[in-house]
Amino acid sequence: MARYTGPKTRVSRIFGEPILGNGKYLTKNSFPPGQHGNSKKRKTLGEYGLQLKEKQKAKYTYGLLERQFRKTFDEASRLGGVTGENLIKLLESRLDNTVYRLGIAPSRPAARQLVSHKHVTVNGNVVNIPSFRLKAGDVISLKDKSKANNSVTSQIKGKNPKFNWLDWNETEMTGTFIAYPERESVPENIKEQLIVELYSK
Repeated sequence: MARYTGPKTRVSRIFGEPILGNGKYLTKNSFPPGQHGNSKKRKTLGEYGLQLKEKQKAKYTYGLLERQFRKTFDEASRLGGVTGENLIKLLESRLDNTVYRLGIAPSRPAARQLVSHKHVTVNGNVVNIPSFRLKAGDVISLKDKSKANNSVTSQIKGKNPKFNWLDWNETEMTGTFIAYPERESVPENIKEQLIVELYSK
């Protein structure tokens, strides 16, 4: 299964944001990676460089490689409305991302692992495809056996109240994907219009 397995802090330093992990080392070493450290004068990025960097940030944030990300963008462009907003909606509706948003897993990679190892059900059926696209009304839960597994349940923190497109029942450990989120509700610092401009060249 394709995924990024390299150093997470290095990626966070490239973008200056904790897009992978908690970013605890950014305060101590926040300048971009490179053998010359912070002493080297770095070039100002041009238009293409900024667009490419924004695409890379979105890919790392949601855990996609190029081929899968491009397919998601092509799907977003075929939908009616604003392509950039459609892209964010499709990325947010992935099963692994929703498991993370519901607080069942502490990070997207951890959520991806939970899904891949068949701990998660959608509408009562086990789904082990992290990219599974959720629809409004879908119910996400843990398998009964997984609910009794302390190593799984100890990671559950519960949903952040600001994610209003999701509902979480703490007693039953089930969540509901209510609707696709509006762009202003998604906290990720991604300038999706730059991605649209890059792919439109």
